[in-house]
Amino acid sequence: MLVVGAGQMGGGIAQVIAASGRTVYLHDAAPGAVERGLETMRKSLQRLAAKGEAPEPEEVLGRVEPVEDLVEADLMIEAVVEDAEVKKDIFRRADAMLPVEAILASNTSSIPIASLAAATNRPDRVIGMHFFNPVPVMALVEVVRAQETSDETAAAVNRLATELGKTAAEARDFPGFVSNRILMPFINEAVWALHDGVAEPDAIDTIAKLGFNHPIGPLALADLIGLDTCVAIMEVLREGLGDDKYAPCPLLREHVAADRLGRKSGRGFFDYP
Repeated sequence: MLVVGAGQMGGGIAQVIAASGRTVYLHDAAPGAVERGLETMRKSLQRLAAKGEAPEPEEVLGRVEPVEDLVEADLMIEAVVEDAEVKKDIFRRADAMLPVEAILASNTSSIPIASLAAATNRPDRVIGMHFFNPVPVMALVEVVRAQETSDETAAAVNRLATELGKTAAEARDFPGFVSNRILMPFINEAVWALHDGVAEPDAIDTIAKLGFNHPIGPLALADLIGLDTCVAIMEVLREGLGDDKYAPCPLLREHVAADRLGRKSGRGFFDYP
């Protein structure tokens, strides 16, 4: 299997695949990205191994093979930045490189799968395989079928998700699918509450956690996802569904402009030393 993108999502996906006993090729065009991804995996595996929830880290990491470009595999899972043009370029290259029977999957959280399938000559073998962060811990995989995705492709991806210890749930190919069509307006309203001075960040998240029985508040969750990613997803929702109710709150845009992206930059709605 081939994972393209070694960030928090791609690295997590590669880790889960390797932990299942499979060999996984890991590619990222950004200098040093694969090395950073492997180090993040090592720390994650050490934590899980200490709890008795994973094999020894080096055993799992031994099944992750860094590669400098796309390589032949029976399945590609793309997990790069949430940018449609970047993803389409990867799908075009994968279509030319991988065997004709290979499945091309995207971990996109909002971009229509049909638009990625259109960049290939195998739309029946293109599908969404949306994991959730942190991948080694979260149980869900949102399987997104485009109009031309074959039953065979969907069955194979659902089966793989189960073998990886995940629960697969199918969604149709609409902007944001199910998860982010619900989640992003929730996060956006929490940011509006902060913007309007309704409450401070700690209070907003405490009310959400204890009032709705959520394990994490919406502002902390936005920081975990990445505020730039939240903005990108909401723009896809607004454009794809033609409704300005999905427009990102100005405060969210201000944070992104100031490079307050959340955990990955050390500061978002909260600080991360």
